[in-house]
Amino acid sequence: MQNPDMSEEERTLWKSSPSQWLNLGPFALAIVVDLAVVVGSIFFLPAMVLSLFPIGYAVWKYLTVKCLVFELTNERLRVTSGVINQKVDEIELYRVKDSVLERQWWMRLTGLASLVLETSDRTMPRLTIPAIPDGESVREILRKQVEALRDSKRVREMDFDDVGDGGEFGDFEG
Repeated sequence: MQNPDMSEEERTLWKSSPSQWLNLGPFALAIVVDLAVVVGSIFFLPAMVLSLFPIGYAVWKYLTVKCLVFELTNERLRVTSGVINQKVDEIELYRVKDSVLERQWWMRLTGLASLVLETSDRTMPRLTIPAIPDGESVREILRKQVEALRDSKRVREMDFDDVGDGGEFGDFEG
């Protein structure tokens, strides 16, 4: 029989970056501005140098999405971000309180979804994993792993109503 204090080795269950569909607007804007600059440079040739700015902007947007990596393990959700300087933040899975799957119209057309997590983590109380393929499966993997980890650690989530409406135990006169 395995000792309950010894946990199994951490393993990756899912790892992905958001889809570049997030950049459709910035890419389209860069193309339009670049075309305008190129057309304008017909009249003033040195203005052709300005066409590098929209291209640089599009490349930067591409890299920011590409360098945003979400990794779900059997113990935590790790978020790695940053193009030049990198930041790694983690949420212990037992801290996940709720999840919402969102699909805007363009996500439905492309088969993507965003997963929004509400957590009790101090640094990331709300985390959005944007534009991922097969969002329903990822949400289900996450849900099952959160429950399994809570059971193994004997963690329970308690919500307190702070509305002050004098509910069941609110107005005690003694």
